[in-house]
Amino acid sequence: METLTTAEMERADRLTIAAGTPGFALMLSAGQAVAETAQDLVEEGPILVVAGPGNNGGDGFVAAAELAAQGREVSVSLMCERDALKGDAASAAKGWKHPVLPFTPQAVGKPALIIDALFGAGLSRSVAGEAHDMIAAINVNSAPVVAVDLPSGINGTTAAVMGIAVRATETVTFFRKKPAHLLLPGRLYCGRVRVADIGIDANVLEEIKPQAFENTPQFWRKAFPVPRTEAHKYARGHVLVVSGDMAATGAARMAARGALRAGAGLVTLASPRDALAVNATALTAVMVRPVDTTIEFGEELSDKRLNACVIGPGAGIGERTRDFVQTALSAQRALVLDADALTSYADAPDRLFEAIKGSQDSQIVLTPHEGEFPRLFSDISNKHPGRSKLERVRAAAERSGAVVLLKGPDTTVAAPDGRATIAANAPPWLATAGAGDVLAGIIAGLLAQGVPAFEAASIGVWMHGEAGREAGPGLIAEDLPEVLPAVHRHIFDEFGIDY
Repeated sequence: METLTTAEMERADRLTIAAGTPGFALMLSAGQAVAETAQDLVEEGPILVVAGPGNNGGDGFVAAAELAAQGREVSVSLMCERDALKGDAASAAKGWKHPVLPFTPQAVGKPALIIDALFGAGLSRSVAGEAHDMIAAINVNSAPVVAVDLPSGINGTTAAVMGIAVRATETVTFFRKKPAHLLLPGRLYCGRVRVADIGIDANVLEEIKPQAFENTPQFWRKAFPVPRTEAHKYARGHVLVVSGDMAATGAARMAARGALRAGAGLVTLASPRDALAVNATALTAVMVRPVDTTIEFGEELSDKRLNACVIGPGAGIGERTRDFVQTALSAQRALVLDADALTSYADAPDRLFEAIKGSQDSQIVLTPHEGEFPRLFSDISNKHPGRSKLERVRAAAERSGAVVLLKGPDTTVAAPDGRATIAANAPPWLATAGAGDVLAGIIAGLLAQGVPAFEAASIGVWMHGEAGREAGPGLIAEDLPEVLPAVHRHIFDEFGIDY
């Protein structure tokens, strides 16, 4: 589950070596894992290893020697002179008893497979010169590519493309994934990712204390709400969703439906009176209450059983929405702020953040997409344009005092304490109008059941992605709540829960 930055991975290596495992032993295991992947991908034909000047190149030499020992036809193209290699990479190169090819695009030829062992995850500068030309030659070649650790040209921590990057068929990484295996654009270059065990004990994580995780059920298993046999509907929480006016009611209804399907015992829609008939006609299991003013909204929240709230989907931008947000925060309710609620604070984000921090022990989730994020966090977006998505979301969570969820194909969730999850399960057809409204409702439904905000946001994101997969290509947002029962069954099956 843990994902390690390049610095954290280097520390894992150092701790393992300090505990008595030679660095060269780790390199041997890494190279053997690469060779195994190459054999699985292409059973016959020549293999070209493109090796760089560092340990990634050393992994490539080990893989080359292993494949040659298995009878494969292997060539190595080395970016530097062989005697310029140092340390473990030099030791690995000594195990290659054949000449090396010149480092030119012409050396690529027509192999059955290319092993990219140029730079790996530690690259921090733009690719230029002969390395740029070699990567370009690899990309125009028709052979499949196995990348060692990470496709060359991708920054392992930020996932940025450093000028140009190898487009891999498969990537073999070691011990744990890096952020770039999950974040875009890096993930798009990795192909299938294999995580190989090279002899690093998981106990090193206790000292490293990583704070970023791949968003999978294993991460939030203990927090997932399982209905109790003796429970009643109020024990499963009651969500209040704020509706917009008559011309903008659909978004709130989708959020309400998402909250109910996520497991909330009850859901009520707070509807303006002019939209009451529209909402009541369109809803069945979701209740509808007339709410026009902040006072009426506060009166609804005086019922302590209404323990979670969604404000934003179709709510309208302006003072009324801000007043509703302030009222919900003052009432100490678990709260999901989305869409119009976020944009309503674009001119005064500090007003929102101060209110959040003043709402003691409340569970608050902000769910911007990339267009909304800079409206609230312009200082983060403008002062540090090169930051990764993970870094930006963490900074936003610390700045706001809330859990922040930045949507996208690599939706990232961060808590103010630095914990973060990155999701990689969302299908491309999930990018459709209204899908975010359903997500806001799912998260609120989990909050209503007592799930803490960080876990509720992470679970909601994963379930939302799986619902997209379950519905399949051509889905519309209204489909998502209706396939959540199937997603629940998948989770129950994985956790071994009877139903």
